[in-house]
Amino acid sequence: MQPNEFLQTAMEAARLGGDVLMRYFRDGVAMRNKIERSGKTYDLVSDADVESEDRIAAFLRQRYPDHELLGEESLSAGRADAEHLWVIDPLDGTNNFAHRLPHFAVSIAYYFQGQPIAGVVLNPATDDWFTSTRGGGAFHNSRPVSVSDASSLGQSMIGCGFYYDRGAMMRSTLDAIGEFFEHEIHGIRRVGTAAIDLCYVGCGHFDGFFEYSLAPWDFAAGRLFVEEAGGTITDSAGSPLPLSKSCLVASNGRIHPAMIEITAKHRVSH
Repeated sequence: MQPNEFLQTAMEAARLGGDVLMRYFRDGVAMRNKIERSGKTYDLVSDADVESEDRIAAFLRQRYPDHELLGEESLSAGRADAEHLWVIDPLDGTNNFAHRLPHFAVSIAYYFQGQPIAGVVLNPATDDWFTSTRGGGAFHNSRPVSVSDASSLGQSMIGCGFYYDRGAMMRSTLDAIGEFFEHEIHGIRRVGTAAIDLCYVGCGHFDGFFEYSLAPWDFAAGRLFVEEAGGTITDSAGSPLPLSKSCLVASNGRIHPAMIEITAKHRVSH
């Protein structure tokens, strides 16, 4: 295995996807909801998502024609158990993108036999690069990073995300947030791009992050970044994180048991 080769490929692909997103971000794009696919009126998609994924997929297929692709839009039927697998989110933070908030990302990870080997998360609006390789560390704009040294919830800033469900899962998330505040955390932040949220854990900006439902393309690259930065990432009950839709908790490791005690209590089916 040559992790740096796959990282370089992921970075090239992310740049192609990011260029597509920025063209639409500058020039404007019509957003559509996914209600015809059992989505909600606030579950958005656009030509930017689709074209970004198509551009990334074409590049990866040309480079590695025998590798499997798994992604959010047209690649959702990809096999997560493939020996060689690329997991792609062509636009994470779609609602931010739709409202012209420059906080969104392209996320690409390469997995070999179910294990993450290389990953990149790119915010093309700010040209922020978060890169990691198995055994090679985590980097923000080529500078090595590591998780925070907070040792208790009372020293922590916690990030969170909300799934599109606005029923039981939303209430569970709010209940968990309320309990985190009871432990005198410094604050809660919800910035709307899970891939970057996970990288913020790796960089030490967040001491922990949780969300009760994320797809594999939301966390595939961010998972490796957290692990290589010295952090811990599991499902919300503390079990190993599968490469499938899952609840998720990421942290600096030191506060993980305290986070799991809260997130497991309020966990709902996703």
